[in-house]
Amino acid sequence: MTMPPTIRAMLEEQEATSLHPRAAQSRDSRGRDRPDPEDDMRPAFQRDRDRVLHSKSFRRLMGKTQVFLAPRGDHYRNRLTHTLEVAQVGRSIARALRLNEMLVEAMVMAHDLGHTPFGHAGERVLNRVVPGGFHHVQQSVRVVEVLEKEGEGLNLTVEVRDGILRHSKGRGQVLLSGGAKALTLEAEVVRLADIVAYVNHDLDDAVRGGLLHEDEVPRDIAGVLGERHSVRLHTLIGDVIRSSDLDRGEHISMSPPVHGALLALREFLYARVYENPVVHDEFAKAQRILEDLHGWCIADGERLRARFGVTPRPGEDISRAVADFLSGMTDRFAMETWEKVFMPRPWAIV
Repeated sequence: MTMPPTIRAMLEEQEATSLHPRAAQSRDSRGRDRPDPEDDMRPAFQRDRDRVLHSKSFRRLMGKTQVFLAPRGDHYRNRLTHTLEVAQVGRSIARALRLNEMLVEAMVMAHDLGHTPFGHAGERVLNRVVPGGFHHVQQSVRVVEVLEKEGEGLNLTVEVRDGILRHSKGRGQVLLSGGAKALTLEAEVVRLADIVAYVNHDLDDAVRGGLLHEDEVPRDIAGVLGERHSVRLHTLIGDVIRSSDLDRGEHISMSPPVHGALLALREFLYARVYENPVVHDEFAKAQRILEDLHGWCIADGERLRARFGVTPRPGEDISRAVADFLSGMTDRFAMETWEKVFMPRPWAIV
């Protein structure tokens, strides 16, 4: 008697018949570090997406800064809403190019799990004080490989972990060149989706926060990308789709005019938002919080263990444990921990 195919097998067959020949196929995944029996309903990349979504690190993104430190308004972005907006952009591109949407979403959901509290200002502190430096990309991979599930890790596929590593661009580079090492086109989609999402929502938040008016965006940028948030997204996403000729073996790409306008908009945001003295002064205070906490944690490992239960993993030292502890904090938890450690408690006579 022939057994009916599993739901997973049917979904994998749908991928094989509908996706572009250069798309990543779930059933052809390079696999996981540890053996893991196949699920009867979900292909490999869907399982990865679900594992990330149900992790503690993913939920903590809600409490981590995107641009504005601990904003009081309900409509400013945080790391979690940033992640969701990147996912929307990435899946829109992947669907149009017939790439694997679920792989894109799995990469996106995990790409910022290792981000520090207080955004890139917090990251700069840890990069300065942690031996060997610190970068949220490597920390995001460490989260999914080592730290999640009480030290078991999420055991994600090779492709998803590669996409996490490839999403970071630095300030001067967006497009991958012919020498790129990304394993999948889906990783290239995530790399572009990240910047497309953040330059648009960071501009939107800056306008909401009163740092600038949308009319102040230089005319040469607005003339290419558009005057409004929705128009800019439509322009950027559409340009990536039209410029990426997968049949000719090319990378995920953008046209020179739109690519140039995107870089110019990011530089405009650096000048007017990210390096704005008003924003910078508040983040300088936040950086002192992390500096103080790092010094306190490193000074006495036994005190750290007794107070917060933090101990080095086997084969690792206290500096690595402290980096994991601090980078995993939300903004609120970092500030509350600093108050508990450094602020005197009022004396109460019982």
